[in-house]
Amino acid sequence: MARQAEAEWKGDLKGGGGRIKLGSGAFEGDYSFKSRFEDGKGANPEELVGAALAGCYSMALANSLAGAGFTATSVHTTADVHLNKDDKGFLINLIDLTVNADVPKIDNAVFQEHVEKTIAACIVSRALGAVPKTVKATLK
Repeated sequence: MARQAEAEWKGDLKGGGGRIKLGSGAFEGDYSFKSRFEDGKGANPEELVGAALAGCYSMALANSLAGAGFTATSVHTTADVHLNKDDKGFLINLIDLTVNADVPKIDNAVFQEHVEKTIAACIVSRALGAVPKTVKATLK
């Protein structure tokens, strides 16, 4: 199995612009220097990384809980992707996940165990192994 995405950039870094597209057709959008490094309109790769991690984590946590006999009504994950700069240039230096879940009949301690083991098992989290991640999870 393979998934595909594509991007095209035209022009120089600050004055140019580009377009990002998912192979499934579910998303296509413009991106620019301003949408990445300032407050400009448009998409940016860091948001897409955050969306990928949040989506993967929500699904993986629901699966982990179900495997233990707890069916989640919902698992909502927000990813805050922090961009910083070092001597080599810009980098993603931290991703904070905030999880709100509705899981009937589960004890918070058991829930937190699943929260912690899921960050290590989630496919996208594993792919982003070099990036530190935090998870703050609460039950509704």
